[in-house]
Amino acid sequence: MSAVVSPGNLGPMASRPSAAKKPPAKKAAAPAKAPARKAVARKAPAKKAPARRAPVRKAPPKPAPRPPGGLYRLVRAVWLGMAHAVGAVFRGIGQGARNLDPAHRKDGIALLLFAVALIVAAGTWADLSGPVGDLVEILVTGSFGRLDLLVPILFAVIAVRFIRHPEQPEANGRIVIGLSALVVGVLGQVHIACGSPARDDGMRAIRDAGGLIGWAAATPLTYTMSEVLAVPLLVLLTVFGLLVVTATPVNHIPRRLRALGIRLGVLHDYAADLDDVEGVEGYDEQWRDEPPARPRTRRAGPQDHDPGTAEDEALTRRRRPRRSARSEPREMDAIDVASAASAALDGAVQHGMPPSPVVADLTQGVSVGDREETTPVPVPSPAPSSRPVPGRKNTDSGVLDLTKAPPEPPREMPARAEQLQLSGDITYSLPSLDLLTRGGPGKARSAANDAVVDSLRTVFSEFKVDAAVTGFTRGPTVTRYEVQLGPAVKVERITALAKNIAYAVASPDVRIISPIPGKSAVGIEIPNTDREMVNLGDVLRLAQSAEDDDPMLVAFGKDVEGGYVMHSLAKMPHMLVAGATGSGKSSCINCLITSIMMRATPEDVRMILVDPKRVELTAYEGIPHLITPIITNPKRAAEALQWVVREMDLRYDDLAAYGFRHIDDFNRAVREGKVTPPPGSERELQPYPYLLVIVDELADLMMVAPRDVEDAIVRITQLARAAGIHLVLATQRPSVDVVTGLIKANVPSRLAFATSSLADSRVILDQPGAEKLIGKGDGLFLPMGASKPTRMQGAFVTEEEVAVVVQHCKDQMAPVFREDVTVGTKQKKEIDEDIGDDLDLLCQAAELVVSTQFGSTSMLQRKLRVGFAKAGRLMDLMESRNIVGPSEGSKARDVLVKPDELDGVLAVIRGESDG
Repeated sequence: MSAVVSPGNLGPMASRPSAAKKPPAKKAAAPAKAPARKAVARKAPAKKAPARRAPVRKAPPKPAPRPPGGLYRLVRAVWLGMAHAVGAVFRGIGQGARNLDPAHRKDGIALLLFAVALIVAAGTWADLSGPVGDLVEILVTGSFGRLDLLVPILFAVIAVRFIRHPEQPEANGRIVIGLSALVVGVLGQVHIACGSPARDDGMRAIRDAGGLIGWAAATPLTYTMSEVLAVPLLVLLTVFGLLVVTATPVNHIPRRLRALGIRLGVLHDYAADLDDVEGVEGYDEQWRDEPPARPRTRRAGPQDHDPGTAEDEALTRRRRPRRSARSEPREMDAIDVASAASAALDGAVQHGMPPSPVVADLTQGVSVGDREETTPVPVPSPAPSSRPVPGRKNTDSGVLDLTKAPPEPPREMPARAEQLQLSGDITYSLPSLDLLTRGGPGKARSAANDAVVDSLRTVFSEFKVDAAVTGFTRGPTVTRYEVQLGPAVKVERITALAKNIAYAVASPDVRIISPIPGKSAVGIEIPNTDREMVNLGDVLRLAQSAEDDDPMLVAFGKDVEGGYVMHSLAKMPHMLVAGATGSGKSSCINCLITSIMMRATPEDVRMILVDPKRVELTAYEGIPHLITPIITNPKRAAEALQWVVREMDLRYDDLAAYGFRHIDDFNRAVREGKVTPPPGSERELQPYPYLLVIVDELADLMMVAPRDVEDAIVRITQLARAAGIHLVLATQRPSVDVVTGLIKANVPSRLAFATSSLADSRVILDQPGAEKLIGKGDGLFLPMGASKPTRMQGAFVTEEEVAVVVQHCKDQMAPVFREDVTVGTKQKKEIDEDIGDDLDLLCQAAELVVSTQFGSTSMLQRKLRVGFAKAGRLMDLMESRNIVGPSEGSKARDVLVKPDELDGVLAVIRGESDG
């Protein structure tokens, strides 16, 4: 029994004998295993000494490289610390290099270049003595000759570029080629100008000329051809290098020189004269004759823009320089006028339409061919008995078919005094996109993505699922991994592994898409451990580069595939934004409002902002786009929604009277002068702006006046699309009592951020998914007409950027408010005379109903000891003052006033307050 040794006693020393005796043990029978163990136990003590010596031999080499490594890390940390400090100083100058991605910084190389520039400057400018000075003289002065004084400046410029623009590596090759050509050309000319010294003249003579570089560039040219041809070739090489460094095409040289001359004050800026309408005889009279609101034409929206019209393209190109007062000035020369005139005439020939008044006015006095174009091309009006032209009435150009629309209805249209009064300030300029920060390029792949791919492959192999990860698309927040299934493999095999995949990748927020829209693959969306931020300015710059002038275009963010998400509110046409607290809903509203301010003038878009929380939208107080001050009282918000309903009805009256089906067609006809008010009317027709209503918290409105708010929202969302009125509803409580079925049915576009439950996700999107979002801007966007939502990372705009944009808009124009938007007490004060002697009784009834939160006519009969007629009259008076809701048959009425608001209600009834 003593010969039996347990495995625990053997330890690591018994592993070698057991391995040596393993082949004989396999040949023996099963009972022979015990003697083999005995042999192992006997021979184990003899081999203990060699087993102990092995770790002693391996131990000494390990600590040997530690001191150099630690010293290297210390030096590297100190160097990078100083480099980042210097880089932060240079990046803090201006707006272009702020918020740079730390992964793209090259501050260490830049600081090294600064040190080299300082050493070279000391050697060339101050005659540094010693070995370092001699080395600088040999290398720098010997190579660059007389221009060695400029070498430190060149190093400093390159270092500054590494600090401020390290995210542009694609330009490094161009700059290296350009600088090389520039240096070789200049030094060759200097060498020739100094007499072209040769090697026989000595090294000092070469240093006093163009150095070794100049000697190497000029000697072959002067030897093979005379200096008469060598100098022009070197000049051309210098000009080539300058153009390559500045990225200037040859055909842009005159424009760059003219802009430089204007900036230096050598040349005169005629474009400023055209903007100020001073000193130009050809444009003076026509600008004076037009009303103030006419000179500036609103940019074409998505409905009224015809991509096939050459005139629209010409006008788009002419309107682009007026985006910002800071943009590069652009003069209007004869070429621009001629191109606009030819585009207008081409549009008239191709589409049978006259050029717009703007182009017609621009072409006055400009000769085309052998005749002079002075007036727009008229369109002949067909006779009433002629055959109508098909499709002429409701075209994109908004032209009325005179054969179908008789002139009698416009004469019967009364003058409309409720039309929005807009300022006609033609000097309004949109904020520059330079006010918004520029983000770094997004990552396409990282080490975390490779680790997740390995984890997914391990899960599939462990559970014996024939599937493979074929690729992935990385977004700013999540990465979608594409999984290709093998033959005869059910998709349910992948969806059933959701919890195992979440366990393998150490992330609970795993979302499986089966299949990916447009692909025969299953998508697995896993959050990134290194999230990226999406800046609002990057999305708007993409819209500007695409030359999309839709004033209602809103930047939402960036999707999983790395593409920017932009959408026009005019096409949505209403949107619901919902999510839990802290999920990114307020940032989305800020991006929406900032996008409107960056792209639309007050002539294009007017806004009504409802902020029951009183702190979310205060930064936008006083912008010229507002039609009323920011509304914080829920009762005033209900009145504003009722005013929007009335405004919608009045707009539809104009559309019906003049024969248009959309407000864009009506606005185009008004700008082109094709719609005139009835004879004898004092009304001046003006284009209607888009009206955008943003409600930041719908739940507060539904708590105070649910019926009025719901009725107004349903009526607006059902009918207001063609009238240019659009609604954005936001709430952090997406429940069925806030987002009712009628509201959901009429708001087709949804944007869901992270929710706390599956029920909330179904309320917003009518499908699950929002409960698996990770918050902080991660959302699901479902526009109108889409079958499945798109996952995206919402854009972000800082408070400082919002403040700068708001200040720019305030400096351009003062807001013009409407006084009748939230005034709803004038009609109610007329009912005060009906109270009569029942004032005290009404106050008692209001106090009883509010304190008990129960509104019933029979209760008033019992408590106040009045008859049925008196109790019914008291209930009607309280209904007219929004104390109780309307009658619902035999049910008790809803009490709309809380007990803590009782004192204010009694003061209004007694006439002590206006409410």
